[in-house]
Amino acid sequence: MTSTSQRLRIVVTGLVAQHPWLGGVAWDYVQYAAGLHRLGHDVYYLEDSGEWPYTRNGGPSENDWIAHDCTPNVTHLAQVMERFGLGDRWAYRFPIKPRWFGMSHTKRREVLSSADLLINVSGSLKRPSDYRSVRRLAYIDSDPVFTQIKLALLRGQLKFQRRASTHDVYFTFGEQSSVAAALTPYAWQPTRQPILLSDWSTSALPRPAYTTIMSWASYSPVRYRGQHYGQKDVEFRRFIGLPAQAPGVHFEVAMNSTTHAVWETGDDRDRSGSTEVDAPPRGVAVGDLLTRAGWSVVDAGAACSDLDRYRSYVQGSRAEWSIAKNGYVKGQSGWFSCRSACYLAAGRPVVVQDTGFSRIIPTGKGVLAFNTVEEATAAVLDVEAHYASHARAAREIAAAYFDSGQVLTHLVERAMASDTAVKIQAIGA
Repeated sequence: MTSTSQRLRIVVTGLVAQHPWLGGVAWDYVQYAAGLHRLGHDVYYLEDSGEWPYTRNGGPSENDWIAHDCTPNVTHLAQVMERFGLGDRWAYRFPIKPRWFGMSHTKRREVLSSADLLINVSGSLKRPSDYRSVRRLAYIDSDPVFTQIKLALLRGQLKFQRRASTHDVYFTFGEQSSVAAALTPYAWQPTRQPILLSDWSTSALPRPAYTTIMSWASYSPVRYRGQHYGQKDVEFRRFIGLPAQAPGVHFEVAMNSTTHAVWETGDDRDRSGSTEVDAPPRGVAVGDLLTRAGWSVVDAGAACSDLDRYRSYVQGSRAEWSIAKNGYVKGQSGWFSCRSACYLAAGRPVVVQDTGFSRIIPTGKGVLAFNTVEEATAAVLDVEAHYASHARAAREIAAAYFDSGQVLTHLVERAMASDTAVKIQAIGA
């Protein structure tokens, strides 16, 4: 096993440039690269997703969603990398031309030919086979249950399955063995989001708002073995009446202004037996629906558009209240949100829907898990009654479970272990 004191050349992948107005996305990926850099490793960031940059509002025609000019993307990435001491250690491939930005071709080839480890965060590389010159390729699954279902489906996911098979070792945010998750031919090892604790500390007093940052639906629901695995829209319907149950508590949602109705779970699909509220009326905008139920809604694109705004939004919140994707709830994989980990690091309690993480992370102080509206209400009222102790516990849990130094040291050791069991025989797939 690699010694924790050994300096390795490590390449980290991600989607920082792809989403220049989503500060949370930048934090998700840069905390890998910056965390490894702070541990003393020789770190480089590479973005080669094959994803075309897109416009936020359809461009001048309001119907052109492909950004043919990647200047904002490259500028954003350069600024993020420079901020964390990686200003000359990044490369971005613009797929439309195609064209590389950042490191020179010579430097990029030299790095890749000599790298010890490539950490493919969220499986963001389009063609990981192009990077087999790296000694070891590690896959980080940040979307458990959905990832395993895609790997198990016999039709329509061949490209994704080939991409996954290229790696040497596999990690997942789904730390809890999941009954509902599909079996795959990979030995998934548990990991979690690394958080740069010092970057999230704050002495500022929060405003009186329970907040979260979310998309109503991130992609279409999937069906596997007769079950639908949906997005947050499914679960939020169950809890939309929460403000009425906790009068005097301010609930706020930062949500992207662009929604995709075709990704939502329709009325005729399974909703995990949700009966607490009726389905949103057809034709009613999500923001209007939430506002009528007592939620404040702000535009995430404005409130959380870069690293600083995103962090300020989290630090300025009294606590987080949030649901999870329906697939995570059904799968009970133990997934825990990268966003919620940032709230904890800022000393902000989180009241979040249980996905099985309550069997891994201590709950009751700092982290409060719920399954029903009644449990969510009780948790919020408990935070209100004992706020100082919950805030202290939140920071303590962040330090014990999400500190980038600990998380990444453990990840690198296991990724480089010569005896790592990479693939297992699929059973019942």
